[in-house]
Amino acid sequence: MTHSQLPLPLILPNNENFDSFYVGDNQLLFDSLQTLFDKEGFNVFYIWSASAAGRTHLLHASSQNKLASYIPLKQHVLLVPEILQGLDNYDLVCLDDIDAIAGHRDWEEAIFDLFNRLTEKNVSKLLITSSAPPKQIPFMLPDLVSRLTWGQVYQLKELSDEDKLKALQLRAKLSGFELSTEVGLFLLKRVNRDMRTLFSLMEEFEVATLAQQRKLTIPFIKHILDL
Repeated sequence: MTHSQLPLPLILPNNENFDSFYVGDNQLLFDSLQTLFDKEGFNVFYIWSASAAGRTHLLHASSQNKLASYIPLKQHVLLVPEILQGLDNYDLVCLDDIDAIAGHRDWEEAIFDLFNRLTEKNVSKLLITSSAPPKQIPFMLPDLVSRLTWGQVYQLKELSDEDKLKALQLRAKLSGFELSTEVGLFLLKRVNRDMRTLFSLMEEFEVATLAQQRKLTIPFIKHILDL
């Protein structure tokens, strides 16, 4: 196999587990993922949401302590469909951003074939994420759309601003520093409020507070972000 045909090594971020995920209005989805392996046999779990809502975080969390494979389909131009060969030997197969391959027949056929192999072996769990429900994605293969609706389909609901603040405070606590409500509200008013941006900033704040041994205050944030 060439490099692009080999399953990607799964390196899990230390901060993307179930403990660090703020649930908000997604309790049913969260509970279902935590019990995904309670029943034996093949199962399909499909999660869709707006961008940067936490889909990949949940894939990483579900992969903890499992023989898992993670395929970032947004990078499909750097890969080949043959990368899906052999994935039926894993406990968990994660296909992130499946909508990225819609209209690419070779990829659609490869994923359809993967479904059939996983179904026949009846062991693995298949977690899939997307920006929309299966029937709203312009796939070329109707049979693939049918397969995607076999299991549970959940919308990952975006956090309210109040819940975003709580999510940031949880991330700060787990990272070893404090984010006061006052400072958190200031941050939400001054920067892009998507969670990917906010969590990236939290990593920056963690480094800054540790390096300078300072509490995170509004003046300190202004200094860090050059506001």
